[in-house]
Amino acid sequence: MASQPSADEPTRIGIIGAGVISAQYFATVERMPELRLVAVADKFPEAAERAVERLEGRLGEVAALGVDELLARDDIDVVVNLTIPAAHAEVSEAILRSGKHVYVEKPLALDTAQGASVLALAAELGLQVGCAPDTVLGTGIQTARRLVEAGAVGAPIAATAFMTSPGHERWHPNPDFYYQPGGGALFDMGPYYLTSLVHLLGPVESVVAMTSRSRDERTIATGARAGQTVPVAVDTHETALLRHTSGVISTIMMSFDVENANLPYIEVYGSEGTISVPDPNHFEGEVRISTREKADWTKVPVGAGAAFGRGYGVAELGRAVSEGRTPRASGELGQHLLEIIEGVGRSSREGVAVAVESRPQIPALVPLER
Repeated sequence: MASQPSADEPTRIGIIGAGVISAQYFATVERMPELRLVAVADKFPEAAERAVERLEGRLGEVAALGVDELLARDDIDVVVNLTIPAAHAEVSEAILRSGKHVYVEKPLALDTAQGASVLALAAELGLQVGCAPDTVLGTGIQTARRLVEAGAVGAPIAATAFMTSPGHERWHPNPDFYYQPGGGALFDMGPYYLTSLVHLLGPVESVVAMTSRSRDERTIATGARAGQTVPVAVDTHETALLRHTSGVISTIMMSFDVENANLPYIEVYGSEGTISVPDPNHFEGEVRISTREKADWTKVPVGAGAAFGRGYGVAELGRAVSEGRTPRASGELGQHLLEIIEGVGRSSREGVAVAVESRPQIPALVPLER
């Protein structure tokens, strides 16, 4: 059992999964003295070794280990699970059984049954689960949320969220898992938008949706496998209406089937005006407001949030453990997203409105951190 991180010592972390996304976590650890990277592991040991070599000692002495070796260490407080979505639940449960807190990349799991199992195990063992995305804790979404809560555009009435792309095979050398269960636009990119909408407007209570896919295979455009095709086993264009517990109705469109678009990322429509919310895939971005009294779009000064990068949620989890509270990027929020995503699929298949039962706690605003 690892010792609990204390408020005056760095949270000691291990990372399982040395793929593309790990580089962003390494960069954040380098900027955050409250985190100390102890070890990196991967099911392919050579991948962990290459990752540590690329660090070139910037983070001090970091061990390249096998997964079991990392889990056996007693000098790690939190393990960051950066494996592929299909492995998230299994790896997270192994981390918890080793006596360590877990922070998992989105999604929490492939479905709500797996997610519930992870959360139940954590509760049984007295451990915490954090879950990406943590971009919602950045200055972009947090500043927009501060405006909503302050009534800057009156009472919220509706919102829109759009994510459009022609597909990850255009840039990713191994895009296969984006088109298998756990992939698709809603599973891959939707969590950034859904988490933001939940922070801005409250939990979702029901879903009505339609989804489709444009083709059954995709052609890789770059890297050593350029020209190869990958099968598509999930829908790739998903639209939905979400009713929040606040009464606000959000409209979302998540797509890997759109070549070009000129749409906002997220907009919140209130009785007195509109807030334009920046790309929720990033921590920072310009928040703008237009009101009945001042119709011209005005940039809003940053007023809340963290200005770091992916991995900030890991440090926030460490602080939450030391303070005895739920982390802001929590497993419960991750489970709520899974229930929304499952609801979208079921609504499309059955042509019905689907109730969303979970009611996660919406965390307090993040104080402005620079």
